[in-house]
Amino acid sequence: MPMDLTWVPDSREPGWYLTLMAPNVKGPKYAWLDPSRLYCHHQALHDCVEDLIQPFQSDTIDQVAGIDAMGFILGAAIANTLQKGFVAIRKAGHLCVETLTQPYRDYSGLDKVMEMRTDTISPGLRVLLVDQWVETGGTMQAAIQLVEQQGGIVAGIAAICIEDSEGGQWLKDNYKWSHCVPPERMPQFNAHQLDSIENGDSEQGLE
Repeated sequence: MPMDLTWVPDSREPGWYLTLMAPNVKGPKYAWLDPSRLYCHHQALHDCVEDLIQPFQSDTIDQVAGIDAMGFILGAAIANTLQKGFVAIRKAGHLCVETLTQPYRDYSGLDKVMEMRTDTISPGLRVLLVDQWVETGGTMQAAIQLVEQQGGIVAGIAAICIEDSEGGQWLKDNYKWSHCVPPERMPQFNAHQLDSIENGDSEQGLE
């Protein structure tokens, strides 16, 4: 059934909007969860963006970069909120200008190539990297390499969830980061099983 786009809890606790995400119903070839469902809810998207940028409020950020494809949504929203420019880091083969490329392995174990234009990152530019989700960390690490190879400084990384995988932990150990998951809920996210979604918790906007 359609989600209630007007529902907001009386107490908007940190990460309240995470229960608006939808579980995978199409099988193992797809990601285990569809986070984009929360973007359909204005207050949820607003609060998600505010939570992601809060740790960086006192930091210098010159540019926001979003990772193809769902990182474009959050990245552009964050760039608009911070009143900064936005640059898209794309899967190879889509940009018709001069690009820098970087091979990587994504969360599904597939080898891919990422690219970004070469005329937006100058030495010393501080870039906030945004993706929708970090599972194994391979995609985000490739984006970091693209920025750093051009002399840019990764001011931080942000995603709805940065899982405690080997790659995710490496990112947390080496870069300032933010995500939306309260610590007490991380075991569920790492296990790819959210009780509030599995149980169909209609009180939290799932019908």
